Amino acid sequence: MTTAFLDAASAHPMRFPDGTLNRGLVHLNRVIDHPNIEIGDYTYASAFEPPEDWAARLAPYTYAGAPERLVIGRFGQFADRVRIITASANHPMAGISTYPFAIFDHGRVGDYIDQISGLPDTLIGHDVWIGDGATILPGARIGSGVIIGAGAVVGGQVPDYAVVAGNPGRVIRMRFDDATIARLLALQWWHWPVELISRATGALARADVTALERLVP
Repeated sequence: MTTAFLDAASAHPMRFPDGTLNRGLVHLNRVIDHPNIEIGDYTYASAFEPPEDWAARLAPYTYAGAPERLVIGRFGQFADRVRIITASANHPMAGISTYPFAIFDHGRVGDYIDQISGLPDTLIGHDVWIGDGATILPGARIGSGVIIGAGAVVGGQVPDYAVVAGNPGRVIRMRFDDATIARLLALQWWHWPVELISRATGALARADVTALERLVP
């Protein structure tokens, strides 16, 4: 078994069975260079109409120099039309009006500085699958191994290996029991060398935690 299919350096890592390159699927950290966005290797997004600017498609309110970050782990899977709304999308809400006067006259930013400082980061763990059209809200903390259903609107804290659906998003079940989740988090297979992951794909597909544990050097 070769490891060519795990090519972290490729912007377009997938080919169709006929050999045609799938230009609608990208490794996000190969097509996004943004000071406020950090994305782990092998995390991909797909789109039926690929954008020229993947950062703007995925996180349109995250501007360079914003007071918050978007951090995404390794081996994430983002379906078409996923949108991440980071904290800078919010209008200041502590005053009488929510109208953003300062975006039209930057000299007025000082009027809002206490409301736009220290905004929360949005964090998405490793091996997270986010379904078509889902929306991630500002400051969300999404654990590793999470599945988010199509069209879900998700905020707050989502535990590792939860399945979330709906609007507002809610945990509808856990993928594994607590003991199994603890074993998986201890293994952190997403940080393994590519050569070892290539040997582990069968165990990952079968949810064979014992087989994974046997592979640990």
